[in-house]
Amino acid sequence: MTSAKMPDQCETMTEVRAGVDQVDRELVALLVRRFGYMDAAARIKPDRSAVRDEVRKTQVLDNVAREAEASGLDPERLRAVWDVLVEQSIAHEMIRWDNLRAKD
Repeated sequence: MTSAKMPDQCETMTEVRAGVDQVDRELVALLVRRFGYMDAAARIKPDRSAVRDEVRKTQVLDNVAREAEASGLDPERLRAVWDVLVEQSIAHEMIRWDNLRAKD
């Protein structure tokens, strides 16, 4: 598969869409890895109540906002995207935590 053009090199919507599709594939691969860390957390955390950690969630959102701003993106827009990602990660981890303990 050929690599998509960088955004500033695109001259057609076909090229733009090819770039977006490539980035989406890369993002899915990264999310597989991120959710793998949620699987590890579910395995490691001894108590179900530890799955939801609001202090850690705030840290993650603040980290993302700082990275977004440093990269020239709207920090609140990325904070909103990550809020959904973190909530879905927590839901995933809860299910994994329950499934791991159901086997005991």
